[in-house]
Amino acid sequence: MSGEHLIIIIVVGIVAGWLAGLIVAGGGLGLIGDLVVGIVGAFIGNYLFTYFHWHLGTGPIVSAIIEATVGAVILLFLLRLVGGFGGGYYRR
Repeated sequence: MSGEHLIIIIVVGIVAGWLAGLIVAGGGLGLIGDLVVGIVGAFIGNYLFTYFHWHLGTGPIVSAIIEATVGAVILLFLLRLVGGFGGGYYRR
């Protein structure tokens, strides 16, 4: 893995995590949280898009961001469904 490829993965992860945070909760999880959610979401999105044979007709970076964002939204939804993770309120 080259340095350029690693930088692209990190940038796509940050952007996808940030977008997913805006879509699901109205706010992000911070730089590291957005990065982790975006990278894990990229794996989920890539698997789902491959499994269902969905293809995006956009450029490789844009399609990677869209796939990662879809996966990150699914991940955040499942995390908040299971554990109330980051719902914007504290349980007492």
